[in-house]
Amino acid sequence: MFSRPESTNAIDSSDLVIDRVGHSGPTRAIDGVSFTLAPGDLICVAGPTGSGKSTLVAALAGSTDPSVRVVGGSAQVCGVDIRRPGRKHRLLTYRTGFVPQGAGADLPPQLTVNEVIAEPILIREKRVNSKALSIRVATLLDELHLPLGTAAKFPYELSAGMRQRVAIARSFVLEPRVLIADEILANLDLEVRPVVFDAITRRRKEQGMGALLVTNDADFIRELNAETLMLRGGHVVARGVGKDLLWAPNAEADSQH
Repeated sequence: MFSRPESTNAIDSSDLVIDRVGHSGPTRAIDGVSFTLAPGDLICVAGPTGSGKSTLVAALAGSTDPSVRVVGGSAQVCGVDIRRPGRKHRLLTYRTGFVPQGAGADLPPQLTVNEVIAEPILIREKRVNSKALSIRVATLLDELHLPLGTAAKFPYELSAGMRQRVAIARSFVLEPRVLIADEILANLDLEVRPVVFDAITRRRKEQGMGALLVTNDADFIRELNAETLMLRGGHVVARGVGKDLLWAPNAEADSQH
């Protein structure tokens, strides 16, 4: 039996089918989603509540949530088969920076900001140069316009917008090949959004980081000039750049009702 060759793309999704398993049994959250994200490219995922956006990105990021179950199709993220990652699950989470929905509100409350950002490295490496790690954390805080003193604080001492930027810094600390983020702009003031935009753009250009961002913020999508996948009912109903969305047959007519 031949193994599938490792993809060089950040994400390769082919006819992906994902169920959400609840008390009343499984419901189809994603039904036949296909797209490719090349290194350094960016795709925004948009759509109404319940369209499957969060389920899609959670599965692609290697979520261990038992209610998210890939049941059909295939997807490789940084060369790892998300349907059967096996021992490569660790590699998947190493190569992927994930900012889940509500990430800022879910930071570990018992850790300082320095520990929160450093944790992905400390989990993986037994021997760490603490000085070099502190410098890396300080650099990320500075890049995201967080005061240096933030490192010693606990999440509850920060505003919601600052906590969101800490979650973003945490997702960057391993220098991921792909950023997968669900509502990355949540709780961010307008003047801070360009800071996050610049941080993503810099990594795309300098490190070839791909980015898959869930957002319904039309201004943000326009500013990024991003390719957009529009989901509805678990299906891709439109895709394109900016206002030039190509609608699937019948989907545009449905959107008028």
